[in-house]
Amino acid sequence: MKITPFNSFICNKYEQLSKGLFTTNDSRINALHDKAVKCFSENGLSEEKIDSIQQFAINKIAETAYTIQLTPAPYRPIEEYFRCKIQNIDTHMFAFLNGWYIHKSAPLTIFPNGVIVGSLMEAIKQYPDLVFPYLAKENISSNDIFLALNEALFIDGLFVYIPDNLQVSKPMQLVSIIDSKENLFVQQRNLIIVGENSSFSFVQCDDSLQFGNTFLNNVTEIFLHKNTRFNYYKMENKDANSILINQVFVQQRENSHFFSNITTFNAGHVVNVLKVKLLESFATAKLYGLYLVDKKQYVENQIFVDHIAPDCHSYQLYKGIADDEATANFNGHIVVRPNAQRTEAFQINRNITLTDNAKIMTKPFLEIYADDVKCSHGATTGQLDDEALYYLRSRGICERNAKMLLMFAFAIEIADSVEVESLKARQYEMIQKRLSGELSLCDQCVLHCSHEKLLEFDIDNIFS
Repeated sequence: MKITPFNSFICNKYEQLSKGLFTTNDSRINALHDKAVKCFSENGLSEEKIDSIQQFAINKIAETAYTIQLTPAPYRPIEEYFRCKIQNIDTHMFAFLNGWYIHKSAPLTIFPNGVIVGSLMEAIKQYPDLVFPYLAKENISSNDIFLALNEALFIDGLFVYIPDNLQVSKPMQLVSIIDSKENLFVQQRNLIIVGENSSFSFVQCDDSLQFGNTFLNNVTEIFLHKNTRFNYYKMENKDANSILINQVFVQQRENSHFFSNITTFNAGHVVNVLKVKLLESFATAKLYGLYLVDKKQYVENQIFVDHIAPDCHSYQLYKGIADDEATANFNGHIVVRPNAQRTEAFQINRNITLTDNAKIMTKPFLEIYADDVKCSHGATTGQLDDEALYYLRSRGICERNAKMLLMFAFAIEIADSVEVESLKARQYEMIQKRLSGELSLCDQCVLHCSHEKLLEFDIDNIFS
């Protein structure tokens, strides 16, 4: 077996953590870590078997002196250094600081209605029979190098349990904060379980107050039981030196409904992986995404929908705008298994490039093994419509605002899919700021501001 700097890095970090940080006495957690580390000594995860995107991140790991924060920072109320600014939205907010769950004395919150939220490692200690039937059910394959990385080195994550027959009206919000000048290496493992006939919404965001060359590798596993409804919102606004790998794995049972909206406003190097398995009949997945990149930013969306059962429906709509020398990739893959008759699966990817040096690569793909299906896919990449631009200019609108209007009209369809009205309004605002060049990285999180200054833009007058 070829010893690479990457494999050596992982083994060294694992040895460092196993000497004290992996404190659970549960042998099943230790077995998970051990199994993943062993994968790095097999050819299936060697550098010869990975793609160019994974290679970029691996090279970054080998070149950068990343560190893992071995102890949590002294407790401070989150309100002292972080203010959420989603206007008029009321959420239960839970936060992680440099990979550690923030709490004063209660690592788990048990609500009167039976909802459990808090530290995954604490949930393993208190409710192992609830956690282990679901944890790490996504098998590591030969090319799942970052899933294996997370499974080998995660020290905590958010655990959410929604019991049966419960309609949770107040959304939950997960904020992962980086506040360090060090080059932090963070592996966060989240687990969400939604019981039968239940529903709720979840907002996830990543924020940096101080940042070096951070590497965040997040894995979220979601399990939706019969007749559930779950809305997942992810908003990303990262600095140029950051790497963010965000992987979401969803398993759906009969008549469950999954909705996702993943929006990337700024990126250093961002990869979003979303894998959905429709395991039982009449399950529905609606997946929306928007990426707005410029300069030399990179964003990739990898979508995989696996139709296993009959009578299921999936719909994908992803849109992107790339400026300057930015690069975006869309890889969409739908599989319809032989037993998945009467499947309806649709996939659309639309893109706009604003310069000759901007690149957007799209690869929609259907793999169908059933004969009674309705499936389609389509992808377009082009520039702003010259005729539409001429029409707006002829109505007295300057070229800058005319271009922003066309881009806003193109992007707003994704924000329109958001069901939480206050969150939808916030997305409208952030899209306008981004297209106006006003969304700066001194304000890292798209959900908070460091000041109360009311910003006005030329485009606002057009929409009024």
